[in-house]
Amino acid sequence: MQYRSEVEAADALKSAYQEIRAEISKVIVGQDEVIKFVLISIFSNGHCLLVGVPGLAKTLLVQTVAQVLDLDFKRIQFTPDLMPSDIIGSEILGEDRNFKFIKGPVFSNIILADEINRTPPKTQAALLEAMQEKAVTAAGITHTLSKPFFVLATQNPIEQEGTYPLPEAQLDRFMFNVTLGYPSFKEELEVVKNTTGTVKASVNKKLNAEQITYFQQLVRNVPVSDNVLEYAVKLVGKTRPNGELATPQIKRLLNWGAGPRASQFLILGAKCHAVLNGKYSPDIEDVRAVAKPILSHRIVRSYHAEADGLSANDIIEQLF
Repeated sequence: MQYRSEVEAADALKSAYQEIRAEISKVIVGQDEVIKFVLISIFSNGHCLLVGVPGLAKTLLVQTVAQVLDLDFKRIQFTPDLMPSDIIGSEILGEDRNFKFIKGPVFSNIILADEINRTPPKTQAALLEAMQEKAVTAAGITHTLSKPFFVLATQNPIEQEGTYPLPEAQLDRFMFNVTLGYPSFKEELEVVKNTTGTVKASVNKKLNAEQITYFQQLVRNVPVSDNVLEYAVKLVGKTRPNGELATPQIKRLLNWGAGPRASQFLILGAKCHAVLNGKYSPDIEDVRAVAKPILSHRIVRSYHAEADGLSANDIIEQLF
């Protein structure tokens, strides 16, 4: 794929993004913010955690994105008895009396980790190693995963009995933590109308794996000014109650703040957000646009915040 300049390539990404959104909207009604963050995380080479009650089309959204981007898609249903080998694969004894590695579902471009908090930490960690290293190790041999590689995990926020919540260190691997809300009356009306008949909407492929890998590198190459870098790092620094940038109010509301990975994701997310909106360099507004889903799962609220009824997003709003 050849573009005369990175400006032309950035324009091509913006155009492709708009076409992708149009294709996804044929199948998914509403959920504009969710779709935006899922696509930003793909083009930023990150991963996404979706939190929402059952029936909000989380699986359908991922399947549709995979179809439009012409990527391999695998769905893993996480259960208490799921083993690491069920995800990464295992060695079996072949007919020639030699062991051979049978690849698991993680060897795909897009992985839907459905209800990731329903499986024990050992199995969660098997997937999270793949997320970080983009490779898995079995019997001492490292196997590289397909490119691009994107994990979209889901959690049900209501039923927590018999679940294994992701520790903060593992949550930190996810670029975004996105909460899905219920559809509006009009949106739900359209959903019911579209899904209770015989006609099924079909989508067209708009990109392929090679183009996505190219655009991921393009996003990394986007220049960013020092004042935007400083704003992002200061924003993260303000979340740390023991840090020098924290206000007395933040020290009261938070027990723990975000780590350096949050600063990295803020800049990457801002770069991608800028390009998708027709800009060639991010500004402070782009950092703010991606800040909530990046910071919300990286801060730990104190008893005072919970007693005051303040959510993580309310506290992030105060940081602005």
